[in-house]
Amino acid sequence: MIKAYLKHCEERKSDNLPPLALDAKQTKSVVESLISGLDDDFYLNLLTHRVPPGVDEAAYVKAGFLTSIAKGEQSCNAISRKHATFLLGTMLGGYSIESLINLLDDDETAEEACKALSLTILIYEAHQSIMEKSANNAHAKKIVDSWASADWFTSKETLPESIKVTVFRVDGETNTDDLSPATEAWSRPDIPLHAKAMLVKKMDKPLEKIEELKQKGNPLAYVGDVVGTGSSRKSAINSVLWHMGEPIDYIPNKNSGGIVLGGKIAPIFFNTAEDSGALPIQCDVSELKMGDEITIYPYEGTIKDASGEVISKFNLAPSTMPDEVRAGGRIPLIIGRGLTDKTRAELGLAVSDVFLRPVDPKNSSLGFTLAQKIVGKACGVKGIRPGTYCEPRMSTVGSQDTTGAMTRDELKELACLGFSADLVMQSFCHTAAYPKPIDLELQHTLPDFMHSRGGVSLKPGDGIIHSWLNRMLLPDSVGTGGDSHTRFPIGISFPAGSGLVAFGASIGVLPLDMPESVLVRFKGEMQPGITLRDLVNAIPYVAIQKGLLTVDKSNKKNIFSGRVLEIEGLGDLKVEQAFELADATAERSANGCTVKLNKEPIAEYLNSNITLLGSMIDSGYDDKKTIAKRIQDMKKWLDNPELLEADKDCEYSEVIEINLNDIKEPIVACPNDPDDVRLLSSVAKTSIDEVFIGSCMTNIGHFRAAAQLLKDKSELNTVLWVVPPTRMDEKQLRAEGIYETFERLTDRTEVPGCSLCMGNQARVEEGASVVSTSTRNFPNRLGDNSNVFLASAEVAAISAKLGYIPTSEEYLSLMKDIEPLSGEIYQYLNFDQIADYQESSSNVPLEMILQS
Repeated sequence: MIKAYLKHCEERKSDNLPPLALDAKQTKSVVESLISGLDDDFYLNLLTHRVPPGVDEAAYVKAGFLTSIAKGEQSCNAISRKHATFLLGTMLGGYSIESLINLLDDDETAEEACKALSLTILIYEAHQSIMEKSANNAHAKKIVDSWASADWFTSKETLPESIKVTVFRVDGETNTDDLSPATEAWSRPDIPLHAKAMLVKKMDKPLEKIEELKQKGNPLAYVGDVVGTGSSRKSAINSVLWHMGEPIDYIPNKNSGGIVLGGKIAPIFFNTAEDSGALPIQCDVSELKMGDEITIYPYEGTIKDASGEVISKFNLAPSTMPDEVRAGGRIPLIIGRGLTDKTRAELGLAVSDVFLRPVDPKNSSLGFTLAQKIVGKACGVKGIRPGTYCEPRMSTVGSQDTTGAMTRDELKELACLGFSADLVMQSFCHTAAYPKPIDLELQHTLPDFMHSRGGVSLKPGDGIIHSWLNRMLLPDSVGTGGDSHTRFPIGISFPAGSGLVAFGASIGVLPLDMPESVLVRFKGEMQPGITLRDLVNAIPYVAIQKGLLTVDKSNKKNIFSGRVLEIEGLGDLKVEQAFELADATAERSANGCTVKLNKEPIAEYLNSNITLLGSMIDSGYDDKKTIAKRIQDMKKWLDNPELLEADKDCEYSEVIEINLNDIKEPIVACPNDPDDVRLLSSVAKTSIDEVFIGSCMTNIGHFRAAAQLLKDKSELNTVLWVVPPTRMDEKQLRAEGIYETFERLTDRTEVPGCSLCMGNQARVEEGASVVSTSTRNFPNRLGDNSNVFLASAEVAAISAKLGYIPTSEEYLSLMKDIEPLSGEIYQYLNFDQIADYQESSSNVPLEMILQS
């Protein structure tokens, strides 16, 4: 082991990287070397600092070895019984907890075990064991008193009154793809390696600049006009903190701390920074220049330059931010504060005044919006006012493959051995088409990890996470997911980074400062040729006209940022159509979305999904009991189909009305910004090289429509990519003969999944002009230096046919040809009406599974 490990260390060092954390096999070898007494200092250092904490497989080996020493069952010259007990206390919880509790009964180890458990917050079910033990064990009593006094918190340093930093500035907008490029997604679990890709496509020699600025001797603050838009990937903040944060004791290759200053900070990125122990501050950054030495006064809410002049002011928010930074992040604060509160309640003590508690807004006699009622239901109350801190129950949690490895690692650190959220689902949609060896390994190992905790795992080739997760939703419920497009078409979701997703899955609740809401109300009738994608783009189009949204990043306005976007006026939409609207609220930087639908389309959707989920059980998908319970809950809703509704006297931050009668031509998003929306006529005749029809923004109707528009062509001058969202869509399209049209025109028909949308695998040619149905068109996302228009499948198909973006007249003329067939074209998959799925679902012994 030593020879191979040292070689690995040298290889990593040559790339300015630390060695990887030890795996279980390597840890076992370290243990054997320590037992034999060889090179004690070297191996003890590895055991102490290079083994992941929590419930990692290597941590299991470490905990078992240290336990045997602490109990006196195993001798080791390098580690005494007391030191073994100390080292168990550095493992954050998980496999070490039971051992530490038992060591309280041993005079030689009791005091050290007491110190360790007093500062451990990942206690979970062991809390009751220690409470009971405290009646007869003085050390256990000291632990309980320590928890009640919040020693785990007060032993940490407070947020300083002032912080002197050097500015690392990135002008304009920084999206998460700039910080964590999709092309390097495979390396995200290896934080130091992945961080080497930060900003390399955004600016010239960014890492060299960081090292240059560090020579001034101050910590760096990441500064930008707009920071963290786009995907929810925690790898973005991981990369920032690797370069600008501080190491975490006993956790290899991971940093905390750090400071982010932004004119606008995207809500998911802000939350992920909070969870990671960083200090994110939204403020005016116009006077902050690259290399400036500034001093931040967090409690005063000011930033001063080197001469002492105030150059920016801010309100530190949320009010608990000083505690979050002190605790090492929002998640440890919530868990630890909960431990203190629970302990004090059992002791009959008043609530601790050690913490800064969330401040609820003033009482109001006004009603609640739909979002506020849905979140209220998940909290056991009628509604939640904007600005109120709450912890809604997680009904559904989604995880996808390019963030799944990070979510797995976060779950291990949280010492999670079983999910508390009702349903947790893992997909493999981002790596199915072109898997690297590391992807294949993840596809092989991650399903078992999820199943063992009660999760549901899809298979590579099944399709896109959202198209599946939507099929598992319950009306008026709350969830989250490790992808910014986790936007429920029924209920509401608050997408998050992998750390918060792991928290929601493990603990079963999500920390939330309830956002304000913006209402978008549609009225009138949809005009001929207009599609749902045009309504998606109509939202920013009208907001720009009203002065509520700007495309320019300097002093950017965005009424939707950080708020819930609530949509009304389209109640008869099918749920598949509603998702197209909800999905795109990610591009608005909205915190969440609700779509008010009538009962009939939701009941139709649930009946279909019950059959699909039943067929999953019959086909061997796990966890069977979790799937069966979701089927049972869907049936319960259908037995009494009630939906929450907004109160008539509820209050919104803004109300935007969109008259469908006024939308008479398609609206497209122009290169390379999803906010830069324009009428089709303003970009007509633009030459197009490639067309992508796929992503979670599509459903089976889009592919039928595209095939109908292309059926008279024998060849194309454009490159056409066709990627259905799920294997069920592909199967049905093939059965209908639709694929014959596509396969005649292109060889780019890929396995169901994300494909070009994320840009982590397949890419368009450099410099290509593209029409795409994908979610977003940030610079370089689909291909280097590409120019990407976001449009409907219908506009995309016609552009592929013509080789350029059509005029409004050309578009409407061609759309007239498919109008008589619209009833057949836009027919969605109802699995309860498809024989194969009906038969498969009927084989499932649901009651037997539920009782097992």
